[in-house]
Amino acid sequence: MTSTSTATRRPRPQAGPAWMVLALACACQFMVILDSSIVNVALPSIREDLGFTSTGLAWVVNGYLLTFAGFMLLGGRAADLFGPRRILAAGLLVFAAASLAGGLATTSQILVAARFAQGVGAAMMAPATLAVINTGFTEPNARAKAFGAWSAAGGVGGMAGALAGGAITTGLSWRWVFLINVPIGAVLIAVAMIALAGTRPARREPLDLVGAVTATAGLAAMIYGVMRSADHGWSSVPAVGPVVAGLLLLGVFAAVQARFAARPMMPLRLFRIRGVAVGNGMLLLFGGITVAMWYFTSLFLQGVLGFNALQAGLGQTPAAVMFLVVARWAAALLPRTGVRLLVLAGGGCFLTGFGWLAQAGADSGYVTGVLGPTLFVALGIGLTFPTLMAAATADVPEGEAGIVGGLANTTSQVGGSIGLAVLATAAGAETASQAAASSPAAALATGYDLVFLMAAGLGLAIAAVSVLLPRHRRT
Repeated sequence: MTSTSTATRRPRPQAGPAWMVLALACACQFMVILDSSIVNVALPSIREDLGFTSTGLAWVVNGYLLTFAGFMLLGGRAADLFGPRRILAAGLLVFAAASLAGGLATTSQILVAARFAQGVGAAMMAPATLAVINTGFTEPNARAKAFGAWSAAGGVGGMAGALAGGAITTGLSWRWVFLINVPIGAVLIAVAMIALAGTRPARREPLDLVGAVTATAGLAAMIYGVMRSADHGWSSVPAVGPVVAGLLLLGVFAAVQARFAARPMMPLRLFRIRGVAVGNGMLLLFGGITVAMWYFTSLFLQGVLGFNALQAGLGQTPAAVMFLVVARWAAALLPRTGVRLLVLAGGGCFLTGFGWLAQAGADSGYVTGVLGPTLFVALGIGLTFPTLMAAATADVPEGEAGIVGGLANTTSQVGGSIGLAVLATAAGAETASQAAASSPAAALATGYDLVFLMAAGLGLAIAAVSVLLPRHRRT
């Protein structure tokens, strides 16, 4: 038996075939991740058509990410109380309706509001898919493989975003970046109603409204402040004010859950499960790894090596394929090796890959300067991401699979938001310090090299913390 095996559960309710349930979970995860990246390529066309300002245009991306991360705990708890079938179908409906509104938007305000609504729909879908996997695949080998497929689906969504966004925007219109979600969402709603037929919530309880409000508002305020730091600096009031307010609200949330809530939204006893506590801490660090890999290597390819957006996307494709292959392979190994060995191996790949990438400069070639090291980093991501998600959601009672799935998704998203702000600030400061003595490309390369060194440090930290994960056990 491995440390990622689930706790004893009730017999699984009658539902559709396992392959259909897994395909549904993977398709929803693909859609959620795809929509966080597919819009980026279409932003210039959107700005021209709807008259966005430069600051307003950022909210086409940030609006989605803000509500996505802010509402995931609430979405996860709702899946526990009302059943993953209902919440997944409702999330798909909200997501598709918001996509329709975004595709038909005639003003910038309508589009931004639609993106906020899309984020809410995604926040319902993501934890519900994890709840479906946790409750539907209880045998260790099957569960590990399901997590591998789920992780790979997210990777395909991230990889396809830039390429699909460019093709749709060029061949049709930016509006189809949103409108394409409508028929897909309708099909997935029908599949959800069939594949999850017969599933029921574990119990009927009222929602902890105080916990829901304080958790959602606290997360949203903190992430909003982190986003503002990119434009105003970490010490500015627009950044510090929301972050402090968010932390205070999260403190109130923790106090309510510990002392006052009769039926807490997030029972704090869940953190007594070592995998939940340690796994989520590692996912927080892992968010910075993914930002350094996909966001900053794209900037390096374009700003330093002179690639255009499509070339940069193609340049990252080999690493994305490596991630997809390794994620499925790691899922098959997980029941036999346990989580520690895979995470330690992933940490070693991060240290090697980012350490190598940090040596790249303006005169580096693509193959030796970027391709080689990013393949190592992608190997590490493939080893660690499905492993950490499995560890962070294992050994949890069936009736709390949704909230734990929401927590795992939230910590990963928050880690990415904080990581982006911190790494972008460090890169900007280092680039500015080198601007007078170097060419623009060389100065940029110096800033990005610092980011990659910091990411190597995050990889080392993940490897060190992995010793706190439960030991691999055999029976």
